[in-house]
Amino acid sequence: MNDEIDYTNNPLHGVSLKKLLTEMVDHYGFDILYAYLNVNCFKTNPSIESSMKFLKKTEWAREKVEAFYLYKFKNLPRASAEQFELSPRDRIVPEGQTPGEPAELSLEEAEMLREKRAKQSAERGQGAGDRTGSGNHYRIKRSDGHSNHRAGDGSRKEGRESSNSSGSSVSSDIDPWAKWRK
Repeated sequence: MNDEIDYTNNPLHGVSLKKLLTEMVDHYGFDILYAYLNVNCFKTNPSIESSMKFLKKTEWAREKVEAFYLYKFKNLPRASAEQFELSPRDRIVPEGQTPGEPAELSLEEAEMLREKRAKQSAERGQGAGDRTGSGNHYRIKRSDGHSNHRAGDGSRKEGRESSNSSGSSVSSDIDPWAKWRK
């Protein structure tokens, strides 16, 4: 039984990052690539070499460019939900799907798409960098006294307890910048 997966139908199979970038830049140019992908390597000092250097180091940007190559430049139908979880190079393209002509893109369409995304983001109540409610896996456990700790008997005690028993804040007695000011 042959368990090997056939990636030969994937347009990214055997295509280097340099060839991929060269094809897309020759067809679209750096302005349209930046407008659609919003990756600064296509805006600041745009060249094939600098873009390759950035994309080799940055996995999320490389996957974004490869997905653009598959679904806009090669005009393949969208991947299924389970295939979409994989990186573009690992996706299996069904036998019947063949690459088509590159999509015709313009800066005006890119601006409308950007406005649409901003509107959808505002409707969801999320800012561009705001990741609230996105799950606990983004939270970092802190061990510098800010988090709650368990006492030896299993009861909880707060990490930053006041030395005063009156419950007042400890703002006037302790100056964390005292040594720095000298």
